[in-house]
Amino acid sequence: MDRLEKICTEKGMRMTEQRRVIARVLSLADDHPDVEEIHRRSAEIDPKISIATVYRTMRLFEEAGVVERHDFQDGRSRYEEASEDHHDHLIDLRSGNVIEFMSEEIEKLQRRIAEENGYKLIAHRLELYGVPLDKPKG
Repeated sequence: MDRLEKICTEKGMRMTEQRRVIARVLSLADDHPDVEEIHRRSAEIDPKISIATVYRTMRLFEEAGVVERHDFQDGRSRYEEASEDHHDHLIDLRSGNVIEFMSEEIEKLQRRIAEENGYKLIAHRLELYGVPLDKPKG
């Protein structure tokens, strides 16, 4: 049983065979796939899985808190398995690649800004958008 399927079962979700396939695809993903990509990967395992099933399952997984949806300004919602480990994202606007990173310096700065304004920071999401630096020819 994959991580995501185990979490879904622990939360009391009914796991159909198609949901198991979708959960397996997400557990194995090392990127942030959109619904179309999740469907493509799932259909390689079970060709009977429809795009509508993937949409419904992703909504169900999101509502249960087992996946996180990200809208990285490219018009597609992308997904990743929910994690206790906080991280932020750097999105390459040319390739669409998503780089996960964690910076204690940024975390401290965000807490300090919240405190200076009279708040306790509860949660945040940081997304950086960029293009690769042009490397000098030499």
